[in-house]
Amino acid sequence: MPATPPLARSLAIQFRVLRAIILREVITRYGRDNLGVLWLFFEPMLFTVGVLGLWTLMGIGGHQLPIAAFCVTGYSSVLLWRNCANRASMAIPPNHGLLYHRNVRVLDLLMARIILEVVGAMLSFIILTCFFVYIGVMEWPDDLLKVVFGWMLLSWFGASLAILIGAASAFSQVVERLWHPAAYLFFPLAGAVYLVDWLPLQYQQLALYIPTVSGLELMREGYFGDAMKAHYDLVYMMTFCLGQTLLALWLVRQAGQHVELQ
Repeated sequence: MPATPPLARSLAIQFRVLRAIILREVITRYGRDNLGVLWLFFEPMLFTVGVLGLWTLMGIGGHQLPIAAFCVTGYSSVLLWRNCANRASMAIPPNHGLLYHRNVRVLDLLMARIILEVVGAMLSFIILTCFFVYIGVMEWPDDLLKVVFGWMLLSWFGASLAILIGAASAFSQVVERLWHPAAYLFFPLAGAVYLVDWLPLQYQQLALYIPTVSGLELMREGYFGDAMKAHYDLVYMMTFCLGQTLLALWLVRQAGQHVELQ
């Protein structure tokens, strides 16, 4: 029989390692009682529905856009990047013992949590969309490909941010303590509660310097179609995400060396 190529063998081993860490994380976090792993997407659904209720009571909405669709597209994206970074922060110290296994790396610990959060946010978004369409408070997306591409860009941003925060937190707990208030300050700027077109002209270009705004504008354009005027700079967002990814991977390497010395 032909020998398995080294790269294919390494990828298979890494896939098994990542799968084992994800299963361990699911059992540790959610247990086997009550809803168990269903909390993975049920929890972000509760958050989104709660925010939708508050927005409805306070009269906060998408102007002429359906408030349910505006909230689901906006807050689902917030949960995506915020939960990824929250779970990745301080992910390394509690799992330090796993790094004694030869095939387990710092990046595996972070990616396991990131994958869970991305899947949870995505399932929450899909289920809420289907449910609200079924009861008649939302319509199906105008352009599904734009919605998917916008979601992929936001997932890339969330994952690279989470790796950056998670790796940095291996050096000091201060990173985690600074991240949480920073996330709250970033929330109103991230594009979830406004459209760029609503801003005064002098602030529209400034808003596009926030990478999540472009991804969310693209996703909402795919959802609402001609009902809104979208503004986005995808080249800038992808360049930002690429730079953030490279910085995050470099920091992961440094964190791995730092953890080995402890």
